[in-house]
Amino acid sequence: MKRYAVIVAGGKGVRMGNDIPKQFLLLKGKPILMQSLEAFHSFDSAIECVIVLPKAQIDYWKQLCCQYNCKIPHKVVEGGSERFLSVRNGLAAITNDGVVAVHDGVRPLLTEKMLREGFEMAEKFGSAVPYVDSVDSLRVIDGEQTKTLDRSKIKRIQTPQIFNSRKLCSIMNVDYQPQFTDEATVWELAGEKLHFYNGDAKNIKITTPDDLRIAEIW
Repeated sequence: MKRYAVIVAGGKGVRMGNDIPKQFLLLKGKPILMQSLEAFHSFDSAIECVIVLPKAQIDYWKQLCCQYNCKIPHKVVEGGSERFLSVRNGLAAITNDGVVAVHDGVRPLLTEKMLREGFEMAEKFGSAVPYVDSVDSLRVIDGEQTKTLDRSKIKRIQTPQIFNSRKLCSIMNVDYQPQFTDEATVWELAGEKLHFYNGDAKNIKITTPDDLRIAEIW
C-alpha cells in the first residue's frame, strides 16, 4: 500500500525560552524537524512526506533546507489555528489511497522498528497507535477526594499514529471540537476501532530544554 507521512510542527518555542521555534532548534547539528523527516525517508525512501507549518515559518524552513542541504522530497502545507486543523490541511495534500502516519515534528527519535510495526498494523487493521506503559504511581486528586489508579491500565500515547488514509481523511472532514487532542480520539469518536502497538520510551516530544538535552544523550 502507498505510504504517506504528515509531519506537524506548529511550535513557537515558548517553553524552550527561545525565539527560535522548537522544531528548528538543532539536535546534534541539524534541525529537529529535519531529523524527523529523515527518519521516515530512511525507513522508506518511497514514502511521500507532507510537512505542516505555520505560514510565517515556511520561508524559514525552506532556508534551512538549503542551508543543511536537505534533498528529501516533501510538500510543505500551511497549518491551521489548532493541531486538528493543521493535520486536516496536511491530509488534503494526499492524492491517493494508502496508509498515512501523522507525526509530531518534534519527536525526532522514532525508530525503524516503530515505523515498520506501525505501518504493518495499519495496513492490516486500518489503524495503529503507539503507546508506552506508565512507570509512575498514579493518583487522581479532585479537591479533597483522592484515589489511586491501576497504572497497568494507563498508557502514554505517542506518534506516529497511522491510519487508512481514505478513511482518516473522511473522518477528519468535520468541525473542530476541543476533545480532538489527537487523531486516535477523532477516529474513535467516529465509531472506528483503534489498534495499538508498542512505542518507545526514547520517542520523546521535545518541548523543554531538558528534553533537548535528553535527546542529545540518546
